[in-house]
Amino acid sequence: MPQKVFKFGGASVKNADAVKNLLQILSRFSDDKLVLVFSAMGKTTNALEKLLHASRAEQKALKNVLLEQLKAFHFNIAAELFPTTSFKPLTQKLGLLFEQLNTNLKMITLDYDQHYDATVGYGELFSTEIISYYLMQNGLPAKLIDARKIILTDNCYRAANVNWEKSCESIQKLAAENSNSRFLITQGFIGGTLKHETTTLGREGSDYSAAIIAYCLGATEVTIWKDVPGLLNADPKRLTHTKKIDHISYAEAIELAYYGATVIHPKTIKPLQNGKIRLKVQSFLNPDLTPSLIDYADESIRPVPSFIIKEQQILMSISARDFSFMNEDILHKLFGYFVETRIHINVMQTSALSLSVCFDEDNQKLESLINGLEAEFSIRYNSRLTLFTIRHYNQKLADAITSKHEILLEQRSRTTLQIVVKSLDIPLIDAALRDG
Repeated sequence: MPQKVFKFGGASVKNADAVKNLLQILSRFSDDKLVLVFSAMGKTTNALEKLLHASRAEQKALKNVLLEQLKAFHFNIAAELFPTTSFKPLTQKLGLLFEQLNTNLKMITLDYDQHYDATVGYGELFSTEIISYYLMQNGLPAKLIDARKIILTDNCYRAANVNWEKSCESIQKLAAENSNSRFLITQGFIGGTLKHETTTLGREGSDYSAAIIAYCLGATEVTIWKDVPGLLNADPKRLTHTKKIDHISYAEAIELAYYGATVIHPKTIKPLQNGKIRLKVQSFLNPDLTPSLIDYADESIRPVPSFIIKEQQILMSISARDFSFMNEDILHKLFGYFVETRIHINVMQTSALSLSVCFDEDNQKLESLINGLEAEFSIRYNSRLTLFTIRHYNQKLADAITSKHEILLEQRSRTTLQIVVKSLDIPLIDAALRDG
């Protein structure tokens, strides 16, 4: 059985040069049997979401343009990878996948979430067809496996729950049947029901896919290959004075993911911790760099303050129309509406008469929530806000941040400071990160 699982995100396979770099990385592991989990190439998932929206709105001209753009993107990568040799078998497989995608786009009578899963996961199918063909043409024995047949889930579309017993059974069986293959290649993000319906594990869920496979195989480690030096204490796309976190515990990684750190999908850590599987975050741009390590680290490791920015937030205040107190019975009822609409609360705060909650913007979910609440409750909300979190803050950092912002909601614990603001002063945050 393979003892290592590698996960490569969209940036690591975003174009032909990136796929060629992948070949160089894999050549470093000539003695290992690996499971390789791939995301869609570049921003393909975003493109598929736009394509889905155009299809459901019956904007046929826009849909056709977006579909042709997506097709050209993938066929051009294939052409760059094979400039002097025929790749007809690959183009035939890609062509068939695009035909299937086009058919699925027409199923606009489906529930949106089911339609989403039936179409958006094609990005991973495109990428793995191209990558597996490229590796095999370059002498690396690889076997492509459809993740929809091994990661088995319920039909909770867009956030499917894993059937661990069935998934482990399928994963172990396929690994045994392909024991002579050096690389087993599969897709992240997608799974399938026992009725052969496509599901997804949640946006950016490829990390979770890798963790599921590693747990089921009893692997020793998972490596997530990123375009950063390792696990950083802030998003380098937003802030410049980031610091690398060399070593943290599973518990700390879960906390960072929960608060919105984008390096690791929130569900990834649990199966790794349960299986005592170490997680590495490594640079595909400079693979000689020492990766960040997540395992049973000593909790006495001095924590580095981490800055997390979540934009496109809604802050909603809910109060009973009859001025009832926010007691346990009313809170139980309110949380039921959030469960029903599948809205994850990022921050919440209660007073005698109201519950304030901050959550990600989603117009469909927001409309459903309001429709459920408005008969019994008064609702006020602001949108397009920013939630800013400092994990392991100190008083100096807290004072520097809070004194310069108009704060709509603030919450502190012994380790974490969170504020909701209309606008975040990025230069101020960057200076605080530098001086932290």
